[in-house]
Amino acid sequence: MNAARLVLFLAMLACTSFQAVIPARAETTKTTAVSQSEFTFARMFYQGSAFDDWGPRWRVDWPDAENHLLQGLQRLTRLDAASSGQVLDLADEKLFEYPWLYVVEAGALLLDDLRIARLREYLLRGGFLMVDDFHGPFQWENFASVMRQVFPDRKIVELKADNEVFHVLYEIKERQQIPGLQPLRYGRTWEHGGNVPHWRGILDDHGRVMVMINFNMDLGDAWEHADWPEYPEPYSAMAYRFAINYIIYAFTH
Repeated sequence: MNAARLVLFLAMLACTSFQAVIPARAETTKTTAVSQSEFTFARMFYQGSAFDDWGPRWRVDWPDAENHLLQGLQRLTRLDAASSGQVLDLADEKLFEYPWLYVVEAGALLLDDLRIARLREYLLRGGFLMVDDFHGPFQWENFASVMRQVFPDRKIVELKADNEVFHVLYEIKERQQIPGLQPLRYGRTWEHGGNVPHWRGILDDHGRVMVMINFNMDLGDAWEHADWPEYPEPYSAMAYRFAINYIIYAFTH
């Protein structure tokens, strides 16, 4: 890791400080002792769909993406963030200990009936799911078909720029597509035909965002490569702002 670049990047990002006091929550996992941190990054484990032939897609960017993001949380907010993340199966009995859950490569997502029911319960009980790193119409349809099973009666909607999730800490007035490293190497910000970025969501009965869907974007790469000179700093800075807003929103809504 180019530690000096990461420190400089975080210092540049820290244009706003977070003053609110967030109630502490004990975090647990099936594989480690109970964490006393207020926030633990929980990554969803899943088996993946048939076209997932490059290995386990749930672990893409793991663990560097969350480890870098957690450093940013510690530097830029007063949230007591754990120093490393956890991998969590929806069937785990400790699922409801985690208010915030991340799923990567969502175009490969595949859940059985048990995990579909567990995800529905988790979200309706106040959980927040961040969806990341999937692109193009084919991957969208696979993800959307899973979510129709989770919520047959709820639509996926476009989130307008004035939604509170984009303003709860950082004022994100101009949203931009966050690309992965590989397409940047070919001089573009999109992949698999996903030219246009979308911020979509699934809301509960009170208008709370339960599922935050970052489509045609790859925030995980922007976190993971925040210390790479090859990856442009402005994309990483924006990806950190998005993620921190999502986390603070999950804790306050």
